[in-house]
Amino acid sequence: MPEESSIALEPATPAEAKAETGSSGKAPARVRHRFGMFKALKTQVIPTLKYLATTEVHTFAFSVAANAILSFFPAIVLFLTITGKILHNAALYAAVVKLAKDFLPSNQDFIVGSMQRLASHNRVQIFSLIMLVISSTGVFEPLEVALNKVWGICRNRSYLGNQLVALGLAFGCGTLFLISAAAKAKSDEALSLLVGNHPFILKLTTFAFDWPLLKLTGFAAVISMFFLIYWVLPNGKVSARSVLPAAIVIGVLFEVSKLAYTALLPLLNFQDVYGPFYVSVSLIFWAFWVGMLLLAGAHLSAAEHLLQDEAKPEPVSETIESTSRPDFLAHP
Repeated sequence: MPEESSIALEPATPAEAKAETGSSGKAPARVRHRFGMFKALKTQVIPTLKYLATTEVHTFAFSVAANAILSFFPAIVLFLTITGKILHNAALYAAVVKLAKDFLPSNQDFIVGSMQRLASHNRVQIFSLIMLVISSTGVFEPLEVALNKVWGICRNRSYLGNQLVALGLAFGCGTLFLISAAAKAKSDEALSLLVGNHPFILKLTTFAFDWPLLKLTGFAAVISMFFLIYWVLPNGKVSARSVLPAAIVIGVLFEVSKLAYTALLPLLNFQDVYGPFYVSVSLIFWAFWVGMLLLAGAHLSAAEHLLQDEAKPEPVSETIESTSRPDFLAHP
């Protein structure tokens, strides 16, 4: 029996009810307007906030945050190793560095610079791969439980099944990140060929094109990753059409939240409270918020799916006698 959902369905208005009934007073079929993600946003803001206020959602988000921090660093070290030591592609390496900094809300130069130094050690690269395998499964395990609950799926995958799906998702998200980095590298190469090496023109094009292209490629990577998680991770059939709008909305909120969090960090005074550990604390809070956004998107995608089901007209069941049919449709 499916679990109780926190998704609220908006009742039909009197005008809609009258349209459904029809002028004859009969109701052979319900005709509903098609709902979209904006309709879901309108009707699900309060239910989603209530959902995010539950203790189990906070538990899932903190679990995701801890494992996301553990997996992010070895993943970037691995990407730097692949682009720098295996592919020997300086432009792709630089694009990975830029995208890694763009994903972080603060202390980007310190964190990514430390990972660049770590990527030069072979033993660290092997350890990064092992830690990535372990921690990535820890990210997706609580997420699967949360997504299954949102979609009303009672049965979770087995431990082995969850590990295999988690490894596949980790590989898929890493591939999407590298594709975005490759797109950024190609755009940088094209710009350098067009404008040459003049310092003033380089500075002007960096301001006018480099930052927007970086944001565009990073935004595409975030939306693609969110979509992949929403679509693949639940232990049941989920429509790609239902989760794509939620992935776009949460991708926008991710970028807006990052700007807001960066602006608020000086007011939070983490350095005064936590001393040398303030960088880790700021990352943990940011990862927790991203986990909350992920779960909010799952809730909205499930709402969109239910509203689409509500929008489908019910079939008319009528008994048609053979005398009212044309001769070529009548049974002999």
